[in-house]
Amino acid sequence: VFIKNLSMGKKGKVLTQRNIRFIAQQKVFFVATAAKTGTINLSPKGLDSLRVLNPSTIVWLNLTGSGNETAAHLMQTPRITLMMCAFEGAPQILRIYGNGATYNPSHSLFQEYYSLFSPNVGARQIIEIKVEMVQTSCGFGVPLMDFKNERTALNDWSNKLGAYEIETYQKKKNVRSLDGFKTDISETS
Repeated sequence: VFIKNLSMGKKGKVLTQRNIRFIAQQKVFFVATAAKTGTINLSPKGLDSLRVLNPSTIVWLNLTGSGNETAAHLMQTPRITLMMCAFEGAPQILRIYGNGATYNPSHSLFQEYYSLFSPNVGARQIIEIKVEMVQTSCGFGVPLMDFKNERTALNDWSNKLGAYEIETYQKKKNVRSLDGFKTDISETS
């Protein structure tokens, strides 16, 4: 069956209003980064952690987790890709290629961007993405799935630990990537 009005692929240099509406509807997005050598990281992200500031700038609230690959990779090369897939409604895949920068809580841009999100004790960094290319494709092979709700485990864990223990955890677990590259979180002396 031929499906009308669906593009098999388009490219642009900035996000369109249609892209921005699509992003706002997504419950999950994927982040890919790579250092100059070593492993490529691809991570699913969710919760209310992504904001489109304008057609060429996106910020993402990076929450404390078991690794910190994105920060380590962005310290070496700013390349970053975000991807979203329509799991409901019309099929579509949106990829956003750009340059990323990482801001820690001590950075003024962290404070500025953090104000766009609900407070979260697990907030680790803000990742700013400057869009260089936007690509859409059909998504015909992406399955249809129903969204139930957000998982609360990460926020529950962070809240249970509290700010001091989160910082201690970051200094133990988030200072080096899988390949041993430094992140922007200081190691414990």
